[in-house]
Amino acid sequence: MQKSFLVLVVLICSIFSNLFANESYSKKDIEKMISKMVILGFNGENVSSKDEIYKNIKAGLGGVILFDKDPNDKNKVKNVRNKEQLKTLTSQLQAISNQKLLIGIDQEGGIVQRLKSSDGFVNTPKASEVALKGETFAKQTYKNLAVDLSESGINLDFAPVVDLAINKNNKVIVTRGRSFGESSSEVIKYSSIFIDELKKEQVISVLKHFPGHGSSLADSHLGFVDITKTWSEKELEPYKYLINNKKANMIMTAHVFNEKLDKNYPATLSYNINTNLLRNKLGFDGVLVSDDLQMYAISKHYDLKQTLTLAINSGVDMLLFANQLAKPITLKQIVDVVYAQVLSEQISLETIIKANKRIDSLLAK
Repeated sequence: MQKSFLVLVVLICSIFSNLFANESYSKKDIEKMISKMVILGFNGENVSSKDEIYKNIKAGLGGVILFDKDPNDKNKVKNVRNKEQLKTLTSQLQAISNQKLLIGIDQEGGIVQRLKSSDGFVNTPKASEVALKGETFAKQTYKNLAVDLSESGINLDFAPVVDLAINKNNKVIVTRGRSFGESSSEVIKYSSIFIDELKKEQVISVLKHFPGHGSSLADSHLGFVDITKTWSEKELEPYKYLINNKKANMIMTAHVFNEKLDKNYPATLSYNINTNLLRNKLGFDGVLVSDDLQMYAISKHYDLKQTLTLAINSGVDMLLFANQLAKPITLKQIVDVVYAQVLSEQISLETIIKANKRIDSLLAK
């Protein structure tokens, strides 16, 4: 009887403790924490106090992603005209923020480099070419890339790709030369060099695309991608090595569906993949960022509320909206939806707090 009473007392204290902890956060506090979990794309070569992105950063936005060209008009500059202009833009962005702002870009090399030699930046060969030329070449190549990013005020590179070149007909990774090779040892060797050179220049690397996109037959930019029959567990090997060797500070999820790993959801929205597999089984304790949530593999199948709720509950810490479409998603839309879901207990406040702690820990490094 006495033991049962003690258990009841402990349970009641725990409930009240949690309620008290939640009540200690104001609406503004929670909205700021949600804002920190967002990375947004925007249009503009410079920033003034009248711009929406200025207001977003003041509201606590976690990061931005930059692009060279506007995809809706290839003749129009989106964010990057040349090196001097980019330095000015990144300085403006960083000066607005009360915390360290993540300023990210896709700079892999080859077909995926937003900073182009024609605009005064170094040219970086594609990953498959780098791997053919050996380690010395790779170190110099990625050192040059890292210095370019650092000098330009960019502190986050959505690279390297650690997908294995398994499917030779894969049009999004393999045929574009974005993978270092078919064997995990090659991918580990060259992605490690890439990560180390970025780290020397205090640029955060992002491993992508978890749990592996190199065996896929389709492109998640365009729609649903099912890798159930093509994916194999060896695609996890680069992640295992890089996590165990403290080289994985940030990982990007892929919008790929694998029935063997989750019968209902693609990786970006899957608790089983992002928490059970990546965090619990592989031991990843860094920041998990989504791939662009406006890509059709997600946006054609889920509305904004479903996407945000499932992604956050799955274990995603940072939500990427590249705003490459004609109609951009605003920070207010995201924050309002997530805040409402916190109030209705569809998303726990504890999940938001944990994500913020991981982001703070990353920034502190």
